[in-house]
Amino acid sequence: MNLAKKNLKISLKTPPPTSPPPPQPDPAAVAKSILNSGDPESLAQTLSSIHKWNPNLVETVLKRLWNHGPKALQFFDLLDRHHSPHCHSAAAFDHAIDIAARLRDYKSAWALVSRMRSMKLGPSPKTFAIITERYVSAGKADKAVKVFLSMHEHGCQQDLNSFNTFLDVLCKSKRAEMAYRLFKIFRGRFRADVISYNIIANGFCLKKQTPRALEVVKEMVERGLEPTLTTYNTLLKGYFGAGQIKEGWEFFLQMKRRKVEIDVVSYTTVVHGLGISGEVERSKKVFDEMCEAGVLPSVATYNALIQVLCKKDCVENAVVMFEEMLRKGYTPNATTYNVVIHGLCHAGKMDTAVEYMEKMVCDCDPNIQTFNVVIRYYCDDGEIEKALEVLDRMNGGGSCLPNLDTYNILIGAMFVRKKSEDLVTAGKLLVEMVDRGFLPRKFIFNRVLNGLMLTGNQGFAQEILRMMSINGNLPRGECSRSSNNSSDGEKALKQGVALKDLTTTLALEKSQAQVELSKDKVKHLPNYYNLDPKE
Repeated sequence: MNLAKKNLKISLKTPPPTSPPPPQPDPAAVAKSILNSGDPESLAQTLSSIHKWNPNLVETVLKRLWNHGPKALQFFDLLDRHHSPHCHSAAAFDHAIDIAARLRDYKSAWALVSRMRSMKLGPSPKTFAIITERYVSAGKADKAVKVFLSMHEHGCQQDLNSFNTFLDVLCKSKRAEMAYRLFKIFRGRFRADVISYNIIANGFCLKKQTPRALEVVKEMVERGLEPTLTTYNTLLKGYFGAGQIKEGWEFFLQMKRRKVEIDVVSYTTVVHGLGISGEVERSKKVFDEMCEAGVLPSVATYNALIQVLCKKDCVENAVVMFEEMLRKGYTPNATTYNVVIHGLCHAGKMDTAVEYMEKMVCDCDPNIQTFNVVIRYYCDDGEIEKALEVLDRMNGGGSCLPNLDTYNILIGAMFVRKKSEDLVTAGKLLVEMVDRGFLPRKFIFNRVLNGLMLTGNQGFAQEILRMMSINGNLPRGECSRSSNNSSDGEKALKQGVALKDLTTTLALEKSQAQVELSKDKVKHLPNYYNLDPKE
């Protein structure tokens, strides 16, 4: 009895307080620390100070380091060698492979594939889709085909899904003919389905070859496959994308007559296609008809109509539509904000545009297109210092680093005021972009070096050339023929840049730059303006 009471007293004791779990590392702070680590030793110390590595954190940090490829790969390599393998995931490996292939460091990309396989994390069909897409974008489509055909050698069997994905990669890179040839060779082996035919049809539509797309659909029907709603929407978008507004509208009416179940993607395509062709009122009527038919607009539908109003009507009406979208409970995405911000910038309302960029963080993070639009218009307005402040914000936050377009915009702007200090800034930007894995075009490279030489900054010009020559980062052309040592770098500066012709070269480049600046600003913007009804 006494023993039972004693046990009861013990069981009623309050358990000792447990300490709360340590907070999870903030990905933005981690990415910023990695960026501030100047060498592998300090980076290794930074990584060692973080004890809670997990797959999600690794993947998020890699995404934040996307536009600093060399640092991202250095981070992933050190993490792989010095930390638990449990912090890795297939998604993180895919992301690292994508970065290496984007930098055209194919040796590192394939080494990562081997490492991934040894850890039994892949490779998967998605891994090979990433690699083939990078080869295709680098102009190595034949190599991409070989990679697809050799997937099984890396433990990943080809199937219909991987075949369709590869066809899609080729078609979206405007290689529809190559995709169609491969399709005809392998459609029997992989038992091509309606998705395969839709991909090929879309490839021809992207090249504005709607008759070829119709032939593919006809062939599909002859082989006993029924067109799907995606088939109809692909052709509908193809007509409007090719500027065949009359044919597109007639096809839309045919869809109705055939009792095809018209969905939000169909309506969004027509709203956008009519509006961009200048028929704003018809575009609005289709939008209203859509609502009356019981088809709810999507965020992509509002994006399409807002873009139409920005480009073909006035930005004030676009803002009204944006506010209506909010009142109806829709959450705008990055594309919505980018369209409005660009429209405001184009109308000269820079302060309002920046206000919308600040508002944006309540719904989504500003992306690279957001920052690039604001930087470009600041530069076009001669507000170089404000543009550089935006660049500092990008570098300081660690959430959206500058990309190649950012550097090209800013470097081009440094020649407008003809100031020596601006040319030095251009040189520093050139060095920074190369350090982050972006190779400048020969025109940009020569222009910066010529500008430095003509403004009394010969020493800096020589240092840039010497550094890039040693690291093998010279752009293709006459300067890149020099071998990788400092004396040849100086020789290249004297011979490749052709000092005796510097004045003529700079004058020609100045006139070319003025022509470029006089073009419609919309033509210089990234491709996000070609909205997809699914965005």
